[in-house]
Amino acid sequence: MIEILSDTALATVQDLGRTGALNWGVGTSGAMDPLALAAGNLLLGNPAGAAAIEIQVFPFLVRFTEPCAFALTGADCAARLDDRPLLPWWSGAATAGQTLRLGLPTGTTWRASRAYLCVAGGIDVPDVLGSRSTQLRGAFGGHEGRALRQGDHLRTGTAAARITGFGAMPPALALPLERGGLPAIRVLPSAEYARYTAASRAAFWAEPWRITPQSDRYGYRLAGPTLTPEAPIELRSHGIVPGVIQVPHGGQPIVQMRDAQPSGGYPKIGTIIEADLWRLGQAPIGSRFHFIETDWTSALAARDANEAWLAGLDRLAGLHRMRSAAR
Repeated sequence: MIEILSDTALATVQDLGRTGALNWGVGTSGAMDPLALAAGNLLLGNPAGAAAIEIQVFPFLVRFTEPCAFALTGADCAARLDDRPLLPWWSGAATAGQTLRLGLPTGTTWRASRAYLCVAGGIDVPDVLGSRSTQLRGAFGGHEGRALRQGDHLRTGTAAARITGFGAMPPALALPLERGGLPAIRVLPSAEYARYTAASRAAFWAEPWRITPQSDRYGYRLAGPTLTPEAPIELRSHGIVPGVIQVPHGGQPIVQMRDAQPSGGYPKIGTIIEADLWRLGQAPIGSRFHFIETDWTSALAARDANEAWLAGLDRLAGLHRMRSAAR
């Protein structure tokens, strides 16, 4: 069991998301960085989609009330287990009574902003509509449908003894993507793309975009060149998914993120490919990045690269456990 010691907001229980419920008006939720969550689980021998704690406000403290194997991925937060420093993207073991502290994320312009605490067996919360992810707007899933609070106790799933003490190279290093010295994110042009002026379309790709403070798990509001349609665009509300880039009347885009509502009526200029949405999910408020135009074939290739990276990590983690058990 884990006790939450921090009196902080916005840490939630998440897995890889709630799929298959959009037709009921239920969004996907899930980890803002699914690669980090899956990697932490694979380091422990969990299924890739086991529930974990997503942390986005620091410092963050928890106490292990019983022995527990765990892994930390995502942001490098200068973590410490009691007084012992821990490596980022690494697995370890805690004894009953030990305290884990995550400090402020470190790094340069594109440092990660969210950390993931995965535990052997996963966080044991009820499965709701096929997922253990917290849906904050609907107040269900996760731990009582809300962000974690000081004093909360979370059960961990049943797990065999785990072999720890190894880690992974973060995908930001293993799968880098940048342009003009800034991180880059690949985008497919969407339904209303051609209805924007040529100058707006050129600026969308050429100019950097900044993530404003009016951003959260529901959507990222961006600041950059004003995007102007050739003529006013009026649409009925229609289905949308995480990654869709909508343009309100002011001309500054909003990217729908993991807690996005399943419908909206703003015009769509593009959609971030699923394989790159984690890059934006880890981008800190105030950081800048570029959009890169891509096509369907390249989007599938990017998905395959992510899956190959996770499969390679799973194989290496399995080999480490086999060798350690044989000693």
